[in-house]
Amino acid sequence: MNGSFSDYIVYVDESGDHGLNSIDPSYPIFVLVFCIFKKQDYVQSVVPLIQAFKLKHFGHDQIILHETDIRRDRGSFAFLKSRQLKFDFLNELTLIIQQSPFTLISSVIDKQRYRQKHHMVENPYHIGLRFGLERIFYCLRQSSLTHIVVEQRGKVEDDELELEFRRICAGDNYLHKPLPFQLVFADKKSNSAGLQLADLVARPIGLHYLRPEQSNRAFEIVNEKFYTNNLGDKHGYGLKCYP
Repeated sequence: MNGSFSDYIVYVDESGDHGLNSIDPSYPIFVLVFCIFKKQDYVQSVVPLIQAFKLKHFGHDQIILHETDIRRDRGSFAFLKSRQLKFDFLNELTLIIQQSPFTLISSVIDKQRYRQKHHMVENPYHIGLRFGLERIFYCLRQSSLTHIVVEQRGKVEDDELELEFRRICAGDNYLHKPLPFQLVFADKKSNSAGLQLADLVARPIGLHYLRPEQSNRAFEIVNEKFYTNNLGDKHGYGLKCYP
């Protein structure tokens, strides 16, 4: 059985709300990110980098690096209220993202534009998922089974997501062919390095979409990770903006 697994694993996270009924004018988008790790790199490089960072700053490795908590100096990150301390902390975290070997695929759904252009609307999460899975298949080009790890949200949402995932992988995709992926739900308290990295890179992508002219050091680093075509173009490949 083990021989049928691919050499890669994918961790998924999001930024923004996927709801279409009430859209936040300050962040009217939904970003879904897929971080693709070669398993050997993940075990030998990524996990040790994250663990060492946690042990240095917290003395233990049970902290979960959550972008919202870090940004708001909340909970375990309350000590970051010092401006210089936070600057150094974020710089070090950005360096870890830069040093971590992974390939990034992201869907950005502009909810305002999508709702204006479409009378019959679909869940933005499902749209982003389809775009992402299609591009992961193009990127990996492997027939062996690749696991796609997502955070649990709630039974109803998880059931809907699993149904949509199965539908896409059964052939309801641009390629009209089965995709060799399996969905794995992780507990929200899961201390997964891959999920934490995915969480950290999602918001910088959204902010760059909304304000492309604004300086965004985090996005500059993330930008180096996108899956691209042979000419180095990420648009439509590693980065899909819709509509």
